[in-house]
Amino acid sequence: MILAPHPDDETLGTGALIAHSAATGRLGGIVFLTDGSGSHPAGTPRLAATRRREAGHAIRKLGGGGVRLHWLGWRDAHPHESGSVAFVRSAKRLAALLRSSRINAIAVSDRTETHCDHVAAFELAEAAVRSARRSVTLFAYHVWSAHPASVRRVVTPVVAPGRRRHALRSHRSQMSPVLGNGFRLPSEKLRMPSSDTLTVRSLRR
Repeated sequence: MILAPHPDDETLGTGALIAHSAATGRLGGIVFLTDGSGSHPAGTPRLAATRRREAGHAIRKLGGGGVRLHWLGWRDAHPHESGSVAFVRSAKRLAALLRSSRINAIAVSDRTETHCDHVAAFELAEAAVRSARRSVTLFAYHVWSAHPASVRRVVTPVVAPGRRRHALRSHRSQMSPVLGNGFRLPSEKLRMPSSDTLTVRSLRR
């Protein structure tokens, strides 16, 4: 299972992992933490719905068209505090998904990331793994931060870079003025690697 802080992080951080896992029948679901509505000024119409639709297009282009998508509905850039009622509720929901889908590994944005939602996603995954009542290995991926040194890493099989860029271009709201002024992915983010490097944060018990 993959936990993405925002729609587009699934392709930026785990595009190769999605392609490989889907092709081998091992992709157990993709969970999005936020609604993505913080990328544009407040009041931009249909933004959350647009970003959901874009994520679905991107995942299909990576080969994950049959996978189930889950939306936790957090407000973009306003993460719930760890231990709060809303945080615990989401952790329980994610833990239930891990159990019902028989997940044995989850990949999430790393705790070293600079964006508050990326850090919150890691904390939520940690909490869910602790209460899942099954063995789940926690892996971390990196979107904005560098891979930390001296930690165990796993490298996925490769995916064609063109396929990954094609998937990323599904996120038009993040790459063009289609919805007006707002966040734009830096051009260097188009140069995604052909494989994903995951940091092993906790091993299955």
